[in-house]
Amino acid sequence: MNRQPRRFSQSGFSLLEVLITLVIIAIGLMGFASMMLNSMKNNRIAMQRSLATLYAYDIIDCMRANRANKAAYEINFADDPPAGSTIAETDVALWRNELGTLLPAGKGQIDFTGDTAKVEIQWSESLKTGDDATHTWSTESTL
Repeated sequence: MNRQPRRFSQSGFSLLEVLITLVIIAIGLMGFASMMLNSMKNNRIAMQRSLATLYAYDIIDCMRANRANKAAYEINFADDPPAGSTIAETDVALWRNELGTLLPAGKGQIDFTGDTAKVEIQWSESLKTGDDATHTWSTESTL
C-alpha cells in the first residue's frame, strides 16, 4: 500500500505575521512623523532667535554710526515708532517695522545707561492662540 502520509497544514499564520509587521511599521512611522514635527518647530524657533540677534546688532550699528543723537534712539515696548524725519527716528521706525513684520508680535526696546545701550526684542514663540510663549532676547553694547 502506497499511502502517503496526510499533512496537516497551518493556514493564516503568514497573515498574522503580516499584520504584526504592519503594526510595528505604523508605530515607527508615527514616531518619525513626531520627530519631524519637533524638528520643524525647533528650526522655526531658531530662525526667529537668529533674526532677533541680527536686528539687535543692526540697530546697535545704526546707533554707533549716529552717536551724537543716541538719546533719540530710546524707545519702550509700548511706544509707537517715531514718525520724525531725523536719522535716528527713521532708523528706529524702520527697525520696529521690520521686527513687527518678520517676527510674530515682534517689538523692540532700547535703553541707555551712559554709553551702554541695552536692546531688547520681544516676540511670540507660541504655536497656538492660547499659548503665552513670549520670548525676550536682550543684549548690551557699549557705543
